[in-house]
Amino acid sequence: MAKQGEIKGEKDLCVIKIGGNVIDNSENLYRFLKDFTALPGEKILVHGGGKVATQLSETLGIESKLVDGRRITDIETLRVVTMVYAGLINKNIVAQLQRYGTNAIGLTGADGDFIRAKRRPVKTVDYGFVGDLDENSIKPENVSRLMEAGFTPVFCALTHDGGGQLLNTNADTIASALAVALAKKYHTTLIYCFEKKGVLKDINDEDSLIKEITPAHYEELKKQRYIHSGMLPKLDNAFNAIACGVKEVIIGHSGDLGNLAKKLPFGTHLNSDL
Repeated sequence: MAKQGEIKGEKDLCVIKIGGNVIDNSENLYRFLKDFTALPGEKILVHGGGKVATQLSETLGIESKLVDGRRITDIETLRVVTMVYAGLINKNIVAQLQRYGTNAIGLTGADGDFIRAKRRPVKTVDYGFVGDLDENSIKPENVSRLMEAGFTPVFCALTHDGGGQLLNTNADTIASALAVALAKKYHTTLIYCFEKKGVLKDINDEDSLIKEITPAHYEELKKQRYIHSGMLPKLDNAFNAIACGVKEVIIGHSGDLGNLAKKLPFGTHLNSDL
């Protein structure tokens, strides 16, 4: 249990998000989960859905609809992603973590009222049952009590609106929101694990890794168009988290996570200018 009067900084917390490249490959997933277990301190895992939801939709004859790369979540699609995200993927991850010695508990945002979202308003596109988060979405006291009881939370990319409706919600956004909300109590690091070594100057050259980026450096890199456009939303999200109290954001390859516990170089580190 936490000590009475515990203040921010007494405990370190890593919030780690993994994407489809890890989930879709069993070997990569199990290696990552071993490395996750080896990390010291408190930790939270957030995962997306990978290709399984799309494959199941096709099997069931449900058409996957995308607009500008974003999934339209109609009621049939919501049923599929609930089965896949909260069921098959989440419980497989939890079972493997238990195997490796992490006392994991699999969650959606509806469980324990951990994460409430608001359904995305219709503007030019109706995205369906998709949730957006704000500064009041996370219930940090509920999450911290779970960790103090000895559990490691594993969140899938589903939230709820408080009125009985589940909502499909971006996993990057969930991870960032958790890190920000818990930064008031913990010394929080946000880690995005994906298929590249980190932020690259040349997306086709793994040796072009940028080891550290500050907000001022980021603005310069954007002006020079060194960063691939697909990375910009993740970086914007990351620097917003730092501005809101997160100690550091790291973006790196899922297969290299073990370097953190070994104090070896890992990914791109994003820090404040201070």
